Amino acid sequence: MQTPAASIFAYLQAKDGNRPHLMSHAFTDQAVLEMVVNTGTISFPPIANGRDAIAEVLVRRFGQTYENVYTLCLSPPPEDKQARFTCDWMVAMTEKGSGAVRVGCGSYDWHFAEDSFLAERLSITIEVMQSPPSDHCDEVMNWVSVLPYPWCPVEAVMRRTSNLDGLGAVLAYIGRKKI
Repeated sequence: MQTPAASIFAYLQAKDGNRPHLMSHAFTDQAVLEMVVNTGTISFPPIANGRDAIAEVLVRRFGQTYENVYTLCLSPPPEDKQARFTCDWMVAMTEKGSGAVRVGCGSYDWHFAEDSFLAERLSITIEVMQSPPSDHCDEVMNWVSVLPYPWCPVEAVMRRTSNLDGLGAVLAYIGRKKI
């Protein structure tokens, strides 16, 4: 049975693993993606119409630039028949060309088709994207790779950050709500 959580998980597997074929398990054919980018350190087109266009932006093009991608939803998964779901997210990844590490965060606002529970609309807000010093790449990737995937409590993220430099704005955004 398709659920909102299964659709979100399929999207994360598609994006993080550069597997565009999985997008059919996440989005309807006519799905709409809206991108709200509140930082100047990364860019995306503001709108993508249709599953193929979304796959092009969030999987194929993204996968040309980034690898070692870990995207975490910072909440419990949605209920099985939930039509709308909003949560914060965090991503850590490395740039293919330079090896630089990037860590960002923001929010997802999902709308699911009531007959299939595939996403028919997704709004992604990117609030912060930081590049910690390159000599911290191993620390960052080791940190994120042991966090629960893809549903990660904020407390787990915040507990393991004591020796991470260059992520102050990301951690401030993630920890802004009382934990």
